[in-house]
Amino acid sequence: MITAIVFIQAEVSRLSETAAQIADLDGVSEVYSVTGDLDLVAMVRVPRIDDVSAVVADRLNKVDGVLSTQTQIAFQTFSRHDLEDAFSIGL
Repeated sequence: MITAIVFIQAEVSRLSETAAQIADLDGVSEVYSVTGDLDLVAMVRVPRIDDVSAVVADRLNKVDGVLSTQTQIAFQTFSRHDLEDAFSIGL
């Protein structure tokens, strides 16, 4: 599974609608409204690296209200949640 973190600049007046449309895209698992220089952060989880382009360039960037994006690809995932799940099944 490939995980990409997409930093999004969006029209502030359309933030809720833009976030909801992004969250509805196949491959997007979560969308967060955030403080600071960014407006939204989307988590994209897809099976292949080529699918990141399909989600971000072909669909997410075309959502009304999206002004710009910057995409980061995760190398590894470290999560307390993942560790807790592993220990709960006896690993």
